[in-house]
Amino acid sequence: MSVRNTSLRLRDTLRLGTQTWSVGAIHDGTVHLTAPGRASMTITVSALLGDPTFEVVGDRRARGPLGGTALFDGLPEPVQKRARWWEQHVTEVIDGVPCTASPGTPAKLEYDPQRRTLHEREKSKHEELTGAGETLSLRTVKRMRRDYERDGLLGLADKRFVPTRPVAGRADPRVVDALREVLAQNTHQSSGTVMRLEREVRAVLERTHGPGAVPMPSESTFRRLLKRLAEGRHATGSARTRRTLAQQPDRMFGAVAPVRPGELVEVDSTPLDVAVVLADGFVGRVELTAMVDVATRTIAAAVLRPTTKAVDAALLLARAMTPEPMRPGWPQAISMAHSVLPFQAMRSIDQRLEGAAARPVIVPETVVYDHGKVYLSTAFRNACRTLGITLQPAHPDTPTDKPHVERTLQSVGTLFAQHVAGYLGSSVERRGKNAEAAAAFSLVELQDLLDEWIVTGWQNRPHDGLRDPLSPGQLLTPNEKYAALLQVAGYIPVPLSQDDFVELLPAQTRKINSYGVKIDHRVYDAPELNPLRGQRSGVSAFNDLWEVHYDPYDITRVWLRNHHATEREWITLWWRHLNAAPVPFGQDAWNAARQIAAQRGDGTPSQEKITALVDDILTRASTPPERAAATRGSGRRRTSSSRKEQRVAARTSAASEVRGNDPVIPKTPRPEPAEPAPPAPELEDTADDDSLAEVIPLGVFDPHEEAKHWW
Repeated sequence: MSVRNTSLRLRDTLRLGTQTWSVGAIHDGTVHLTAPGRASMTITVSALLGDPTFEVVGDRRARGPLGGTALFDGLPEPVQKRARWWEQHVTEVIDGVPCTASPGTPAKLEYDPQRRTLHEREKSKHEELTGAGETLSLRTVKRMRRDYERDGLLGLADKRFVPTRPVAGRADPRVVDALREVLAQNTHQSSGTVMRLEREVRAVLERTHGPGAVPMPSESTFRRLLKRLAEGRHATGSARTRRTLAQQPDRMFGAVAPVRPGELVEVDSTPLDVAVVLADGFVGRVELTAMVDVATRTIAAAVLRPTTKAVDAALLLARAMTPEPMRPGWPQAISMAHSVLPFQAMRSIDQRLEGAAARPVIVPETVVYDHGKVYLSTAFRNACRTLGITLQPAHPDTPTDKPHVERTLQSVGTLFAQHVAGYLGSSVERRGKNAEAAAAFSLVELQDLLDEWIVTGWQNRPHDGLRDPLSPGQLLTPNEKYAALLQVAGYIPVPLSQDDFVELLPAQTRKINSYGVKIDHRVYDAPELNPLRGQRSGVSAFNDLWEVHYDPYDITRVWLRNHHATEREWITLWWRHLNAAPVPFGQDAWNAARQIAAQRGDGTPSQEKITALVDDILTRASTPPERAAATRGSGRRRTSSSRKEQRVAARTSAASEVRGNDPVIPKTPRPEPAEPAPPAPELEDTADDDSLAEVIPLGVFDPHEEAKHWW
């Protein structure tokens, strides 16, 4: 009996009448036939199969599905060899000849698709294999043929070596559900052991299905099940890592691709794992607040502060839009004139770039921030509104909304912080022995090192996120990316004036009294207030009060906006007791002094008493170790200050030093103190004959001259 093979496949060669055709397409019951040198033809499948002259010619081989090659290559060699042995026999059943046979090899009679049905061919193969000593059934031959047609060569491999089982294996689904519930609850708990998780799973099963209704697997089986279900979740590992992984979105990550420098900027703060000497040997960590431009991965600004305040976040904007000046000791190789940045073209537009370091000036358009108090403050929002910057808050507990600055802060720790003297490690288990006692830099020195590293290292380091899309193997540096995008976006400088800097500071509303302006029990005054004393501002939004801006890190002066002037005008008001306390100190030190006075039962302290207490805190906290040792050697007992007093003094002193280096601080001259009196005669120190007391000259108060002037 002759049986024709009536199945059609793409690229089959068939004979129809006296002509040979190739199957080009099969669609919707029609077959598109093509032939070299002739016009193509379309015929229905029913008409083609009903034509008595139709037959498939040429060498037809079984084509298993593509894919699975990499998985098959990972199987053991004996398994692969057995699968290829099966392929020879299965393809002979399907096509009549083995897959390795040469083209044109005639098929055996018992496997000829033109003369034998598929069932007959499978039966012949079963008889052949059993006759050769193989122990198998006809059902096995049929199954292997179906698996090959469905999965290709991988379908012929031993299933015991192919990972087709579910993740939980054959575990009871009720146990699996209970374990998933426990793992979800364990996300925000303290890390425990496998024993605790096993006990909680047993409690969930008893509460849900009743005591003893669901048997618990053995300890070894439970551990294997936990390893599979808790893969990458740190169920018994780091609690911080477990919470971080749980905060990732359970969906496809979105992507924003800014094409202009400053189009999207992310800002965040984190503790820096470096011990810093703040004052008088007080060693502690500082916070790193950084602003990262997503388009170029440029660290637009980075500041170190003992505690990040709202004014720091506002000043961060000013530093990003201000060129980084070259500092003494920096090599000329890191100047903008010697970098890949288009210095000449940019300098022709912005003269501030003359003598600047190779750090791009970033003008933010949109700032992405988290829900920290620093970024929710009025000072930061006012600064962004003044500069025309759009604020985009991140979702709560979703660090993936600002991943670039998160990863950059980690990179600062690995690329910079760990190489700095005083590195403490990211956790206690990574900390060295007596790491706090090691040598450390001051805050000013560390800030200078960080600025130089950003200009020298980070801005010229190839970044994995700055790959050329047309040449993925080529990495760009932040400066190279900035120069490339600058050709498309252009450069528009936004120079900050002194008035702009004052606008970035936090503000309060006050009344101008006859003696000046009072802020937190401190009196500020200036001769420019004479025509405004006792008058209303005329601003109904402020209840006729006056707008006063202040710097929490330097309370020696404040700035009052003159609402009666036709143009924007700021009046600098100086603290009346500035000459009595020549060292600028901040809001923290002032509040600490008031608390000390209150603890001593002094009631509401006066300005003079608070000034003296603050001066005492700064004196005890800023005494160099050499002087302290000399004091102990001379027989004097040095009163030990509390840790809180040291911290307040250290923050104040460090912040005052850093504030003095800010390039955008207005240079308003401070009032000159009165002429010093002649020095008093030196008195003999009865406590130590070899040392003399330090003489501090004070101004002479002349009541007759003072009576001639009004306040």
